[in-house]
Amino acid sequence: MAEQFFEVNRISFSHDDLPQEGAAHNKALHLTVKCEGYYMKRVMLDGGSGVDICPLSMLQRMKIGTERIRPNNVCVRAFDGVKRDTIWEIDLILTIGPVDFEVTFQVLDMDTSYNFLLGRPWIHAAGAVPSTLHQRVKFEHENQEIVVHGEDEQSIYRDPSVLCL
Repeated sequence: MAEQFFEVNRISFSHDDLPQEGAAHNKALHLTVKCEGYYMKRVMLDGGSGVDICPLSMLQRMKIGTERIRPNNVCVRAFDGVKRDTIWEIDLILTIGPVDFEVTFQVLDMDTSYNFLLGRPWIHAAGAVPSTLHQRVKFEHENQEIVVHGEDEQSIYRDPSVLCL
C-alpha cells in the first residue's frame, strides 16, 4: 500500500526550483506558448478559474475565421466579481513546452491583463501541477516530466520572423 501511495505522484518542487529572488515575489504564473503560428506571451495559469478564457481581442489579432467559433451560453464571474456571459467558444491548439494540447476556450469580450487564461480545465486535463511560488508548471508526457518555466519580465523575441502577440 505504501508503494502505491508514493508512486502515484512523482511531480514535486524543491528549494532548488525557486526563482532567483526566492520566495520574496508576488508574481502570477505567466507562460509563453505557441498558438496558431504565434508565440503568445502573458498566458496566465490560474487554478482558481473554472474555465479557460480567450479574450475576443486575441482572436481578432490572430485573424481566426468565424467558422471555427461555436455559440454557447456559459456565464462566468470575472475577477471583479461581475457575472459575464461568454460570447462563443473555440478550440485552439496550444504548444506548451514540447506538447500540443487542444484547449476549449470560452471567449469573453473584455479587457484583460493576459492573452489567454488557462484554468482548471486545462490544468486537470494535462495533469499539470502549477506553482506560482516556483514560477513553473510541471506535467508528465510520455512518462517524462516536463517543466515549463514562467516568463520573466525580460521575455522578448528579437527575431522579426517570429510573430509575437
